[in-house]
Amino acid sequence: MKFGMIGAGTLSRAIAGHVVKAGHDVVFSNSRGPETLKDVVDAFGPHASAGTISEAGDADFVVLAVPWTKVREAVGNLPAREGRIVIDATNQWASLTPTFVADKLDIGGSELVASLIPGAHVIKAFDNMYGPYVAADPITAAGRRILFYAGDDQNSKKLFRSVVEGFGFAPVDLGPLPMGRLMQVDGGPLTGLHAIREG
Repeated sequence: MKFGMIGAGTLSRAIAGHVVKAGHDVVFSNSRGPETLKDVVDAFGPHASAGTISEAGDADFVVLAVPWTKVREAVGNLPAREGRIVIDATNQWASLTPTFVADKLDIGGSELVASLIPGAHVIKAFDNMYGPYVAADPITAAGRRILFYAGDDQNSKKLFRSVVEGFGFAPVDLGPLPMGRLMQVDGGPLTGLHAIREG
């Protein structure tokens, strides 16, 4: 299984840690080009590589983890591909400085992402947890860390669930993609919730 990372920041690296630990491959991409990612790739070993956004977009799972203001630019470089599975890990921060300001949307952020990538099966996941919690071992002394997700395509979600269970997470399906709004930073009740499933 290959994961393509659009964005190579904290969250992408946190997810990639689980990807390579489970024996899968990861290709990192960013807006500056693969030649700028040598240090990132070296940190993850032989299962990691660098590529263009188009190359990352050819992976089995495409993780979108760029600043909200860069989403349109990032996905605009993806060639058309029917059935692409996109994990939307973005948060709707319109501004990070001098204060955090959320972009108030009439629809869910992932619904907007889906409209920008025709033919994609978008799954909202990973965005409600802080990077260090995503990066940490999801199997704790108290139980497994819960990973909430939402999406419309059942087959894509089934595959996603199987993979993240292999990482050690306890996945919880919130339902169709609009339910991803529960994780949005503009008031979603699951924002910042780092829950554990006991047992």
